[in-house]
Amino acid sequence: MTGLAVLLGVIVACWLGWRAFQLFIARDWYHGPVSDHFDGRRFTNPAGPAPHHGSRAMFKWKATSTPAVWPKSIPVTPVRPAPRVEGDALVATMVGHATVLVQTQGLNILTDPVWSQRTSPFQWVGPKRVRAPGIAFEDLPKIDIVLLSHNHYDHLDLATLKRLWARDRPAIITPLGNAGLLARHGVAVTETDWGDGLDVAGLRIHCDRVQHWSSRWGFDGFRALWSGFTVELPAGNLFFAGDCGYRSVDFTAIGRHGRVRLALLPVGAYAPRWFMAYHHMNPDDAVQAFADIGAECAMGIHWGVWQLTDEAINAPREALDVALDAAGVARARFRAGVPGDVLLLPEVLAAAAE
Repeated sequence: MTGLAVLLGVIVACWLGWRAFQLFIARDWYHGPVSDHFDGRRFTNPAGPAPHHGSRAMFKWKATSTPAVWPKSIPVTPVRPAPRVEGDALVATMVGHATVLVQTQGLNILTDPVWSQRTSPFQWVGPKRVRAPGIAFEDLPKIDIVLLSHNHYDHLDLATLKRLWARDRPAIITPLGNAGLLARHGVAVTETDWGDGLDVAGLRIHCDRVQHWSSRWGFDGFRALWSGFTVELPAGNLFFAGDCGYRSVDFTAIGRHGRVRLALLPVGAYAPRWFMAYHHMNPDDAVQAFADIGAECAMGIHWGVWQLTDEAINAPREALDVALDAAGVARARFRAGVPGDVLLLPEVLAAAAE
């Protein structure tokens, strides 16, 4: 009986510990009025729930997948950006994955900043960086605005956000449900909902609906919102899609904010399609989204840094070129960025017109 009592005690202690951890995490969950995409507990996509999602689909994927073999590391030549880019000139530097530095109008805008080695709750386990950041953190100019699309670890990196906040105190814009988590780590953010517009550092920034989801621990799915962002600029807007699946109505709606000069569109982490299609675009989807938006040019993001899905490391770039050729779009207008790549506007548009 003593052994049984010990076993029961261990089980109860584990259950109480797990429950305490859940309650600790629950402090960060969003609480607000019901809307067409929030039922009072969880957010949802207008298209409804994904056909394949959750632990059962995840187990099926892992049990049946044959992921491509990625190299352990690929050399990167980091660049050192200018402190500022004035006027209508626009410089977009690929840092890696969904992290891009956009410089224009004398402002430095950073998307989903991640300088950590792993996309995981812990830096000793989880997907490890294959390509180093295209800008060393120490060479990053003072950041004015951070666009933070959602709370997955490959987009919301607490270590990086804390470093940025301590150094620059940028305006961090993020959809509903992320403020609590960041506040516990001493980082202040401004939350926004789909359809909202904010005036930040003299620019109008819109929170745009995209099709995706959120979670930090598995059991907290859809407790925070996800989004893309449009930044209104005098020479043409910047659209950052964050991470999303293809839904035509979401992308055609971006035009209501005005002409899009540069779109940052995900092209990777898409295989297998039966599991990923709802939440992650592939290059064919991205080219269609590019057309829906009517963007002048685009940079392909969300590929080639961490092995998150089954496709080969260079498959997104190769498939993007094929999709562009099939659509009759000049490759110069939409290229998959690797860390250290620098896109200059209007130069790239002039090259595409030749």
